Amino acid sequence: MPGEKKHFVIIGGGPGGTACATHAARLGADVTLIEKDIVGGAAHLLDCIPSKAMIATGGAMSAMKEATAMGLAKVDVELDFDALRDRITHIEDHLEQSVSTLLASQGVRVIEGAGRLTGTHTVVAEPNDGSDPIELTADIIVLSTGSRPRVPDWAPIDGVHVLTTRDAYPPPELPDHLIVIGSGVTGVEFVHMFNSFGSKVTLVVSRNQVLPGKDPEAAAVLEQSFLDHGVKLLMGARAESIELVDEDTDAERVIVRCDDGRVAEGSHVLLAIGSIPNSEGLDLEAAGLESEWGYVTVDHNCKSNVDHIYAAGDLSGKLPLSSVATTQGRKIAQHAMGLHQGPHRHLDYDKAASAIFTDPEIADVGLAEADAFASGRKVRVTKVPFSLSAKAMINNDSRGFVKIVSDPNTGVVLGGTIVGRHAAELISVLALAVTARLTVTDLVESLFVHPALAEVLGEAAE
Repeated sequence: MPGEKKHFVIIGGGPGGTACATHAARLGADVTLIEKDIVGGAAHLLDCIPSKAMIATGGAMSAMKEATAMGLAKVDVELDFDALRDRITHIEDHLEQSVSTLLASQGVRVIEGAGRLTGTHTVVAEPNDGSDPIELTADIIVLSTGSRPRVPDWAPIDGVHVLTTRDAYPPPELPDHLIVIGSGVTGVEFVHMFNSFGSKVTLVVSRNQVLPGKDPEAAAVLEQSFLDHGVKLLMGARAESIELVDEDTDAERVIVRCDDGRVAEGSHVLLAIGSIPNSEGLDLEAAGLESEWGYVTVDHNCKSNVDHIYAAGDLSGKLPLSSVATTQGRKIAQHAMGLHQGPHRHLDYDKAASAIFTDPEIADVGLAEADAFASGRKVRVTKVPFSLSAKAMINNDSRGFVKIVSDPNTGVVLGGTIVGRHAAELISVLALAVTARLTVTDLVESLFVHPALAEVLGEAAE
């Protein structure tokens, strides 16, 4: 019955775990949350938020350097690395405290430590302070332990010159020449970030375009931006070894060797080649849980093969986005408390909006043009460049475009890609259109602000 008193035990306090905890508590559940690192999630507060803070600082530096184009006198700026570090720490501390306060206000019990399964209804928490293990019995168990950077055997990570993404928010020192291995979302954000700080950057791209799997036209705009800013691209090269040389001198350098014989040499190297789930310490076998490559196998309700055990966030093997994890956590709480017994809207991961915080920004949602054509599906694709926008000219940045994919028969918006300033904000309009099955006519007849970049959405919908 909805509202029935249940005891939740949640292992992992990232976006998925904390969202589940607060929503379950509001629905009347007794909730215990186990988190060994940082309440709010290491991937969220130690990766996502710091990276965007650093990108914002780099953006401010770039804006100052380009002041003359806005009718201002030239301004010389330089990075204060210590001030940047303090800024990031302040943001992290504030957000962690906000999450902790919210959990406390909802009556959620938080145990600082590691949790593991001991049966289908039992969990053991091992506190960080070394005190005796705490045995817990649960009606509902939720696993949301996140993921960590993937490190291949050939990468001698030292946290100083050879870095994972977790070591670089910010790194111990500003690189003179950073080599980034991996041209996915995280990799290209690092390229933009450190290039804006003044570092030389080389990007090792294993495919024939950056951002494999994304819209080729969007990738082309970003590649050109990188080249315009002096970034060196090693296209079609797969890194296979990293060598740290001159270790006993002040002139340490790294050498990255690729499978085609090309070599990149710099002061630092950063690996951004994906992540792996934090599942090895959970003892999934103790509860008979099915998994694949360390990810817990879940259904459309995020429920595992064991009826009352769920997984959220990166551990679920779905889209590794904080927004997705948060929604999963809320849906799990509702389902476990009996609110989803009848027909209801399930999570549709194909309609999740995502953004890449480069310069220019790239964002997309729903069906991609290339995927539609690859599957033989007939779609209508319209594209309008920001160069036609008065607001883009006012901003002195007319790069990029809006592309909308729609059904040619019904006009329903199926997806879209935006490249340009504030793309991460503008994509929300298309995300709503895709989720609510709005039509291009709905967009065309919307009275957008003028002058505004959003006007291009209506023009692309015509």
